[in-house]
Amino acid sequence: MATDPRVDDYLAKLPAEQQQLLGALRRRVAELVPDAEETISYGMPAFKVDGRFFLSYAAWKQHCSIYAIDAPLLERHADAIRGYGRTKGALHFTPERPLPDALLVDLVRQREREARARGGY
Repeated sequence: MATDPRVDDYLAKLPAEQQQLLGALRRRVAELVPDAEETISYGMPAFKVDGRFFLSYAAWKQHCSIYAIDAPLLERHADAIRGYGRTKGALHFTPERPLPDALLVDLVRQREREARARGGY
């Protein structure tokens, strides 16, 4: 995966628990999409494939978030994410409640397919 030093800088400024949590997410996405490219988009670490955005994440004061989440994905994983915070396009997670791996894999695969097929977001 093509890395971006700005992402290293972003992660380095976070508390240790968030660094570890988002570092693990970063590594997992790299495993799932080895040809992904990192970047910063809207001030957040993001991933592109074939030059098109497909996923981003961020650290906030009380949680971390992953973007872009859609309703069908949330419905497929409703039992696993019961109790997680969310907004229309994001799912919130913490070191105490990390993202379920099955959800992350499903999300990454879905967003990668969309980016390759339709040009991403």
